[in-house]
Amino acid sequence: MEELIVLGTGNAAVTRCFNTCFALRQEKEYLLTDAGGGNGILSALENAQIPLRQIHHLFVTHAHSDHILGVPWIIRMIGTRMNQEKYQGNLHIYCHRELAEAIRSITSLVVQKKISRLFDSRILFHIVEDGTELPILGSSFTFYDIRSSKEKQFGFLCRDKSGRRLAFPGDEPCPEHLYPVFQNADWMFHEAFCLYEDRERFRPYEKHHSTVRDACLLAQRLSVKNLVLWHTEDKDLASRQKRYLREGRPFFSGTLYVPDDGDKISLSGQPGPENPA
Repeated sequence: MEELIVLGTGNAAVTRCFNTCFALRQEKEYLLTDAGGGNGILSALENAQIPLRQIHHLFVTHAHSDHILGVPWIIRMIGTRMNQEKYQGNLHIYCHRELAEAIRSITSLVVQKKISRLFDSRILFHIVEDGTELPILGSSFTFYDIRSSKEKQFGFLCRDKSGRRLAFPGDEPCPEHLYPVFQNADWMFHEAFCLYEDRERFRPYEKHHSTVRDACLLAQRLSVKNLVLWHTEDKDLASRQKRYLREGRPFFSGTLYVPDDGDKISLSGQPGPENPA
């Protein structure tokens, strides 16, 4: 994968940024991971200059509203283009079985039948189980059940054609059973609900989330090279990056990224101007 496009960086309750979701680019094609909580995904894609016709792959982690409710909008817009013969190929959706059923049900209730009838003909579901390995955009993706106690949820390890290993444990702290899988990853995309110093204010542990300090300590333990933090609170976006970098850097010796919505990060590992080394 050549580039990470950060479409949203916020947790479920944010109002000043979009819910956390992202795309991975390989040449002119994209894998979209999650879709936020509504049609804000369309603005996020437009702002990132990602054409819908170049999205043929969508991975959905779990059924929480801030991850799944943008999916019917993606299906609606791409399905409309399919019916207008303005979209080449099929849309491939990767998710666990129960989530596929939820996406089918929600979408069938809120879009026209001429779109939902495209299920299983041009909108194709690929059911993932723990350890399922699939080729996507020239990379190998292995999907893992993170064993969430809140909602069945999957993350992935991507091995791209250049040999890079991209670790994504979903929107909860990386679980211990996946430490060996993600050890020495070139990149890790990890949630960080708030600063450690603000833990009493935001209570991340009650929500099964972590802090910047926690995420950095974990990435350091796993010898991760590059760490991207997101799925945060949004109370002071203007200074979020500065504050999060200041707290995290003493605990992580790799390159730390705290992106804003819309940021694009080269996966070659070169620090961007917004996160100087």
